[in-house]
Amino acid sequence: MSWLIFALGLILVVGVSVLVASFLFTRSVAGKVRASMPPAGQFVDVAGGRLHYVEKGEGQPIVMIHGLSGNLHNFTYALMDRLADRYRVIAVDRPGCGHSTRDSDAQARLPNQAAMIAEFIEKLGLENPLIVGHSLGGAVSLFLASDHPERVGGLAMVSPLVAIQDRAPDVFKAIELPSPLVRNLIANTVAIPASIRRGAKVLDIVFSPEAPPIDFRIKGGGMLTLRPEAFYAASTDLMSVPLDIHELQTRYAGLSTPMGMLYGDGDAVLEHQKHIQALRDHQPDLHIEVLEGGGHMPVVTQAEATAAFIDTMARKIA
Repeated sequence: MSWLIFALGLILVVGVSVLVASFLFTRSVAGKVRASMPPAGQFVDVAGGRLHYVEKGEGQPIVMIHGLSGNLHNFTYALMDRLADRYRVIAVDRPGCGHSTRDSDAQARLPNQAAMIAEFIEKLGLENPLIVGHSLGGAVSLFLASDHPERVGGLAMVSPLVAIQDRAPDVFKAIELPSPLVRNLIANTVAIPASIRRGAKVLDIVFSPEAPPIDFRIKGGGMLTLRPEAFYAASTDLMSVPLDIHELQTRYAGLSTPMGMLYGDGDAVLEHQKHIQALRDHQPDLHIEVLEGGGHMPVVTQAEATAAFIDTMARKIA
C-alpha cells in the first residue's frame, strides 16, 4: 500500500508543480501582452461596466460589435479605414472583451450586453446608427434592436449567430466550461500555454476556407486573447448564449428594423444556410448577400465586399 500512497503523492506534487509553472508563465505572457497592446481608444462608463472604443470619420454613424473571443481590432484591421471617409465609424469592445469590463458574469447575458451598448450609444449621442454585428455580435445586435429599437437605425450583420445551436461549434469546445470556478482556474493556469500551442490551428479553422493573415495576431487583435481575463470572458460568453438565444428567436417576427445579413458560403464556424433561414422565415424583406468561398471572418479577409454590404444597408436607413 505504501507504494500506492507514494505514487499518488508524486502525482499530486507533479500536478501542483505544473499548475504553479503554468500560473507563472501565464502571468508573464499576459503582462507582456498588456504592455504591448494597451487601450487604443477612449472609455465610456455604463451601467454594468466600462466600454472601450475607437472611432474614425464623420457622417452617418456606424457601431461595430465583434464576435466571440474577439475585440475591436477585428474591425480596425481592414474595414474601418474603408468606411471612415463617409461615415462616423465606431468599433467597440464588447463588455468584458478587449479592454472593456463588466461588473459580473450576469453582464455576459445577451440582453445585458445589448443594454450596455444601448447606453453607450445614448452617451455618445448617436442618432439611428447602423449596427454592424459580427458572429456573436449579431445576436447582441438583434437583442439591441428588440429591446432598444430607439437606439438602432438598422442592422448589417456579418456571419451572425441567429439560430439555436444544438451544441457549441467544435472550435470552441476548449472554452465550454460550465463552472465559473473551473473557468477561473483554467484561465489563470493552463489556458494560455494551450492557446499558444493551438493558436495557429484555431485560427485556421475560424478563417477556413480562407487563410488567416500572417499579421492577425498583432494588427487584428489576436494577441489580446492571451490574457486570463480574455479566456474567462470568452468562456462565460459561450456558456451564456443558450440562456437567451431561444427567447431571441421568438422575437424575430416582431422586429421592424431594416436588416441585412452577409455570410460566406464556406463558413466553418456557423452553418450559413441555417442561420439565414432562421431569420428569413420571419423577415421576408431581409437583405441577404452570400460570398462564394467566404469564411467566417469577411470583416478581415473580404473587407471590400463587407464595406459594400454596409454601404447597401446604410442607404436603406439614410
